[in-house]
Amino acid sequence: MTKPGPSTALIHHPFRAPEGWDAVPVPVHKASTMLFKDTAQLNTPKTRDGISYRYGLPGTPTTYTLAARIATLEHAEHCVLTPSGLAAITLTSLAFLKPGDEVLLPDNAYGQNRHISGSLLRRLDISHRFYDPLDLPAFQALLSERTKLVWIEAAGSVTLEFPDVIGLLKASRAHGGVRVALDNTWGAGLAFNAFDLLPDAEPGLGVDLSMQALTKYPSGGADVLMGAVCTRDIALHRELVAMHENLGYGLGQNDVEAVLRGLPTIALRYRAQDAATRELARWMAARPEVAKVFHPALPDSPGHAHWRQVSPEGAACLFSALFKPAFSPQRIDAFVDALQCFGIGYSWAGPMSLAVPHDMSRSRSLGLPWTAEEGGTLVRFAIGLEDVEDLRADLARALQTLAG
Repeated sequence: MTKPGPSTALIHHPFRAPEGWDAVPVPVHKASTMLFKDTAQLNTPKTRDGISYRYGLPGTPTTYTLAARIATLEHAEHCVLTPSGLAAITLTSLAFLKPGDEVLLPDNAYGQNRHISGSLLRRLDISHRFYDPLDLPAFQALLSERTKLVWIEAAGSVTLEFPDVIGLLKASRAHGGVRVALDNTWGAGLAFNAFDLLPDAEPGLGVDLSMQALTKYPSGGADVLMGAVCTRDIALHRELVAMHENLGYGLGQNDVEAVLRGLPTIALRYRAQDAATRELARWMAARPEVAKVFHPALPDSPGHAHWRQVSPEGAACLFSALFKPAFSPQRIDAFVDALQCFGIGYSWAGPMSLAVPHDMSRSRSLGLPWTAEEGGTLVRFAIGLEDVEDLRADLARALQTLAG
């Protein structure tokens, strides 16, 4: 071969990192095209339980490294990564539901899970119904021959009721033929073991599938969108992988690198934000402007006893404050606007604290956990990594806007 031109020389450059070279950071493998040593290897690709190096879309060594670590975090055996938490929810529902089936959702489910159930799944002739996560008899009455998937959120979205996870699991198991999927974004694999909720009393009692938005705690930087679905069952994992391939989900390897970089500090961040959140939730509950604070560790928060049963050590970084009905939504907006240490935006578990007012009347089907006489506007707070005293002072100063 004659001396190659500059483009050829750059594409076929002979330098390779030495075999066995190792470092703390995981190497970032970026590729769409995978190369085979010959046509025989091309025609006999090796795929093992979802790990495939035939093309870059299913994953690279970087992707599969993150998947393995998320499985460990979730106390699972297998993990599939998706481009977002919503994509993980969609993957789970499409993998295990077919026309004519039914899915049961908690009434406090993540809004986008409610949305896809009423739009995408409905177009596929998959029905859905909502249940009260604190009313076990009513949940049992909803289970039918069509019920094939039950979603659980612990804690619930925005209002943070902690469900009767043990009761819901046992009822689903007794019914037979029902798979249970947990949105474990709040617990992050740290607050409790979703696959073995009562290891001392009933070993093995757990969910079939656990998903979480890696956008939140695993990343921790508020700069990545990603999701994951984990399981201990290889058959369920293979169904997820098959649907994953059909949907063509792919991940940017720089995003994968960012989550890998955030994982080593996840436990430290979770504990720090948990402790700060509990302190601020208790302080907010004592304020005269506030009717009620929703936080699973507070004794009067809905589902507190269920939280103590499975997750007494972990309570994440969220609390919601229900303001007294005397304060109009416009005045609550002014309070939020007056905050300086709290950003106004969605998501949570990043370094910056956030505050968002919520109109709950548009996101519940079975009614609100309070009456109009008890409370008015709800604000969800996500506590970041700022100094607690700075956050408390900011809240106190902004609350003065309500005095007028």
